[in-house]
Amino acid sequence: MSYHITLTTTRLTLRPPRPGDEDDLFALHGDPEVMRYFSEPAWTDPERPARQIAEDAAAFAAREAFRFAIVLNETGRQIGNCVLCRLHWTNRRGEVGYALNRAHWGKGYMNEALAVLLEFAFVELDLHRLEADIDPRNTASTGALERLGFQREGLLRERWIVGGEVCDSLMYGLLRREWQELAPRRQR
Repeated sequence: MSYHITLTTTRLTLRPPRPGDEDDLFALHGDPEVMRYFSEPAWTDPERPARQIAEDAAAFAAREAFRFAIVLNETGRQIGNCVLCRLHWTNRRGEVGYALNRAHWGKGYMNEALAVLLEFAFVELDLHRLEADIDPRNTASTGALERLGFQREGLLRERWIVGGEVCDSLMYGLLRREWQELAPRRQR
């Protein structure tokens, strides 16, 4: 299997990040509103996107993590990213993460991107379980996960300290069999 994977939907292309994505990546992760509920503050270092792209390419090649640039087909520009990370191959488990440029919130893009990412995880990578760790105040993210079939599994109190602010984490999980059971509804 090649690990220079490209996933497509009607409106989006998910591909590995590459040189040339720096401006779009910095616009995404440099926005304090986008990063409000992340486990790190908004980026301020203009060199960070190039380093991140190099790290992501190496992780992709080593099958340690799969971070995809979410590209809007209409414009060819990166509007976000989504990742399968913290992969534990023996237990066939991984974690999902995602971010979307604020100008594209509320249009269903993340649901579309995550749906194809889940298919990649469960079918191509043969994972058994996916997890997500989100800030409980991020109701848009809880809604996105729940629409995809993730179930809330627990609250980890005061798990992150970001920019001096102590934050809780909600843990969500999705099992492959649950994802498969939802397949008929996804096709409607």
